[in-house]
Amino acid sequence: MQSYLIKNANIVNENKVFKGDVLIEGNFIKQISEEIINKPNVEVIEAEGKYLIPGMIDDQVHFREPGLTHKANIATESKAAIAGGITSFIEMPNTVPQATTQELLEDKFKIASKTSYANYSFMFGGTNDNLEELLKTDPQNVAGIKLFLGSSTGNMLVDNEEVLEKIFSSTDMLISVHCEDEATIRKNTEEYKAKYGDDIPLKYHPIIRSEEACYLSSSKAIELAKKTGARLHIFHLSTEKETHLFRNDIPLEEKQITAEVCVHHLWFTDADYDKKGTHIKWNPAVKTQKDKDGLWKALLDDRIDVIATDHAPHTLEEKDNVYTKAPSGGPLVQHAVIAVLEKVKEGVLSIEKAVEKMCHNPAKLFKVDKRGFVKEGFYADLVLVDNDKWTVSKDNVLYKCGWSPFEGTEFSNKITHTFVNGNLMYNNGVFNEETKGARLEFNR
Repeated sequence: MQSYLIKNANIVNENKVFKGDVLIEGNFIKQISEEIINKPNVEVIEAEGKYLIPGMIDDQVHFREPGLTHKANIATESKAAIAGGITSFIEMPNTVPQATTQELLEDKFKIASKTSYANYSFMFGGTNDNLEELLKTDPQNVAGIKLFLGSSTGNMLVDNEEVLEKIFSSTDMLISVHCEDEATIRKNTEEYKAKYGDDIPLKYHPIIRSEEACYLSSSKAIELAKKTGARLHIFHLSTEKETHLFRNDIPLEEKQITAEVCVHHLWFTDADYDKKGTHIKWNPAVKTQKDKDGLWKALLDDRIDVIATDHAPHTLEEKDNVYTKAPSGGPLVQHAVIAVLEKVKEGVLSIEKAVEKMCHNPAKLFKVDKRGFVKEGFYADLVLVDNDKWTVSKDNVLYKCGWSPFEGTEFSNKITHTFVNGNLMYNNGVFNEETKGARLEFNR
């Protein structure tokens, strides 16, 4: 393997920013120094004025393979991810077929081993009737268990409370949940359909998929986790009210109940529906400015632990439909890190806090082995970011679906280099397509 020496970078790691050199040998970070590192026979990358950060670990993506590859696949979306500074991802089980048996789960790992440019893991999907299979999941090489407590497809909605308690009581694995109360959403949907038919104005999406629906489901999940002692991680908080369910008085490593927020809930509000329409239709819905402000406050005071994407692409043909026929979800992995760094430039959060939430904390929370930090002996999953303005357009979008909710947005930072396991996978728009990522391992 080629060795690399990154010179004069502004290194961001564990709440510090310092200027230094980083030597990469093989898959790992060999040396970090604030003094000059001299090493012959290495490729030198001059990083003066650039940030060097760990690659983001995105704990929630939908890469659509197998079965939904007209929207996306592991190859296309992992390529977009590394261009966006995401070096590891955890993918969800609601593909076709769904990853609800160990055999189907391993099929996804086999696909990724041949096609993923980023490091990868997958979640096992729980249902109302697969507890025995769920308990076979290996905690050392599978990221966790995913339960849909709302907004699922096929048979993945876990709505049997007796089964839910059995799952929570029976596994030591991290359980990640999508929390929206289906009965509340169904009732609201029928009310608005009666008034508008299928063409419900998008502004009612956060009223249909309401604060009440989110809070009812997430509070029940937390109550059950406390009762059973389960290790619970709640995905994509979207309301200010839910943030008060979480604590910040103990270190992340001691928390049994943790929370995530996604980039779109930190960026958009219901005021954007008129302009963006179904392109910002997500489940849970983007809600009010008050909710957005509350999410930022909880992120900054450590009630919310992780920033993720919930990358979930659909084709424009699918998205450009009336309300009831337009699927929820959108592509985000190429632009998530840059969007967060834009908030750094605006003074909303520090670069150190951004790296903590995107890189360090997912590694801690999932106990990912030797990733998420700029540390000697750790895998060289590294990203260089330059101070350079650019605008998102269809011409520079890499997603298979060919669009982005950020189209027309000007960003002030650009990712120039991405290393995955010590391999330079992305260099100023040029990809290394010969090398693939690795399966994540977990210290459990």
